Amino acid sequence: MTRPYIVSKADDPWSRIWFDTSPRHLAGPGDARHVTQALRAGGWKNYADPDFPHVVLASPDFRHTLVLEPAADTYSAWWRISSQRWHAWFGGNTPAEIIAGFTDALLHPAPATEPDVWPTLQAADWTYERDERGNESARHPDGITTMERRATLTSDYFSWSADVALPTGLGGHQRLWHAYFDDRTPRHLLAAFATALTDPAPVPRGHYDVPHSHLVTQVERGAQGEQLAAAHEARLKAIRAAARKARRSGAPTTRPVPAPAAELAAAAARGR
Repeated sequence: MTRPYIVSKADDPWSRIWFDTSPRHLAGPGDARHVTQALRAGGWKNYADPDFPHVVLASPDFRHTLVLEPAADTYSAWWRISSQRWHAWFGGNTPAEIIAGFTDALLHPAPATEPDVWPTLQAADWTYERDERGNESARHPDGITTMERRATLTSDYFSWSADVALPTGLGGHQRLWHAYFDDRTPRHLLAAFATALTDPAPVPRGHYDVPHSHLVTQVERGAQGEQLAAAHEARLKAIRAAARKARRSGAPTTRPVPAPAAELAAAAARGR
């Protein structure tokens, strides 16, 4: 049966002209496959309902899951990443390359010593503050991008967030994207997120694919379809090779009992 021609963003990166776009944290969502295909290359499996517009991935040991479900508001929790101890989520306009900084770190063993997050931001000229309650925050030089670790008003429970909020001119703010991490999130994952957030390298976007074009610079001399596809495949190949090496060197003597696919689908449905 011949496949009909259907216009879709799944045809990227060949279907449009690409621009090097910076800064990356204001460049818009990009291609979700930068995250999802990397996890699948690392051994994660897709348990999504093919008739529902979502992605449901689980790690080989079922310790971590990722659910991507578009919502009406782009700043709400489109991406939900969970483990047995912690959870995190990202809004729909969060650049995929920044989310990938977090999710790629899930494919590697945790370091012996957990790193501090704030030096990464300070090295990129973010302004750091800490108050008497132990709340910590760092602000990007642009004045609209922050990362915080704060307690709630009613308890000493801390959580992390990253936020891009544009002033409306009426004393309020319009949120471009938001990310949330509970305080049990391993620090090396947060540090990887901060590293991706502050990476000065531009990201590829179409000319009309950015939420606020006046906030970014786009240069048409960037890599185009064939080069972008080759770079993406090289990235996946490296992840597959690393996953094979990890399995050979550290394969468990007993395999975990896999959760039924129906159970994973039900868990995803409960999170909608």
